[in-house]
Amino acid sequence: MKLITHNMLTSKGIKNVKEGFPLKIQADEVKNVDIDFDREFISRMIPKLDWNALTFAAQCVGHQEDLPDTLPEGYENDDDLLKKLHHILLEVEVINGCLECPETQRKFPISNGIPNMLLNEDEV
Repeated sequence: MKLITHNMLTSKGIKNVKEGFPLKIQADEVKNVDIDFDREFISRMIPKLDWNALTFAAQCVGHQEDLPDTLPEGYENDDDLLKKLHHILLEVEVINGCLECPETQRKFPISNGIPNMLLNEDEV
């Protein structure tokens, strides 16, 4: 699971969960995958991300990479920051582990890079 995917996942579907975001990552296996840097793609994705969730996810997997606490203005002209974000969002991949709901502590397994967010019948 790439961290760009994590930024869009929520456990809001669980009964009585109000937000369910961000999910805590407990990574057993993380690997880096080389992907060509696409400045335009990263620049367009940044406004769609929840910055606090991104920094939290990066911290969970040990790849905070000196990310600032808040998204700086003019980020689209900062090649160093864009390359760090490219690395964190697209190249860091959680292979095995789990995601934990911040409200219920329900754990969702990640296996072979795929998070299983299916709920049990009694959870909906």
